[in-house]
Amino acid sequence: MINESMNLIMMGRIKRRRRFILVTSLLAIIAFALCSTMLMLGNTIYPVSDVIRVLLGEKVKGASFAVGTIRFPRMVAGVLAGFAFGVAGHVFQTMLRNPLANPNVIGITAGSSASAVFCIIVLHASNAFVSIASIIGGLATVIVIFLLSRSTSFSIGRLILIGIGIQAMLNAAISYLLLIGQQHDIPTAMRWLSGSLNGAKMENLYPLMVTVLIFAPIIIVLGKRLDMLELGEQTATSLGVATNKTRLVLIISSVLIIALATAATGPIAFVAFLSGPIAKRLVGVGFSSIIPAGLVGIILVLASDLVGQFAFVARYPVGVITGILGAPYLIYLLIRMNRKGDL
Repeated sequence: MINESMNLIMMGRIKRRRRFILVTSLLAIIAFALCSTMLMLGNTIYPVSDVIRVLLGEKVKGASFAVGTIRFPRMVAGVLAGFAFGVAGHVFQTMLRNPLANPNVIGITAGSSASAVFCIIVLHASNAFVSIASIIGGLATVIVIFLLSRSTSFSIGRLILIGIGIQAMLNAAISYLLLIGQQHDIPTAMRWLSGSLNGAKMENLYPLMVTVLIFAPIIIVLGKRLDMLELGEQTATSLGVATNKTRLVLIISSVLIIALATAATGPIAFVAFLSGPIAKRLVGVGFSSIIPAGLVGIILVLASDLVGQFAFVARYPVGVITGILGAPYLIYLLIRMNRKGDL
């Protein structure tokens, strides 16, 4: 009887592992296909052979500029930002055990956005300074939200409500800055706020690239502890997790990558909100969904950018398309949580 139970457990683990590997591999293949499509599609469609030659450093008439200077940085920006938003959103949703607890909804992205818009409108700062201000704004917002939500006991609902209030205040500040801004600064700020891959340049993406390469592996390594935090404070502590230390490292790492992603591409709406739930639904239980969430984020950003660029007569920033996708899900989630009494 015991051996039969052990065999069932082992078969379940093998099945879950196969599902995880299959889903992650398929997501990676889709992400790669979208990357290739972004490099080939445009006003002129270039064959795969020309794209490969350009990526290998050869000079190809027409393709070298279109692919190497315009499309490749755009694709890299989409990959880095999508992965950053997907991973950070999943971390906050899992750690705080609530799908609403993501950087978009609780105001972290708004903090980065407000800081960046202030630098653009008031200080007329460089891209590097905007990136630094975006990081500081995101970290400051996290600190304020957690300080205001502190009480005799930690309440996820209270943290989310305070975060939504902070977000509303920051959005009001952004609107005021846009009203008082000079005419020539408004298009830059608006393009940045809408979430866009337009005008991406490799030299502006290196800080985001380095940050993702440093902090994403830290988050992935802490994946098992993150899943334990989802079980609750007492359960995680009983399983040997240093909850405060783990939570601090996860928050700092997530805020840094999402702040720099916001500085590079603007706050691409709902990617952080959608990636985690989609990845969890696809992967199932038993394995960390951090890498799948990052891959889903990449797919959402790249696919939405392609739709915005080529599916309509007019061209729309990627944030407009992801906003159209995410808004109905947010309304559905709020209605469902209200019926369950979770709000």
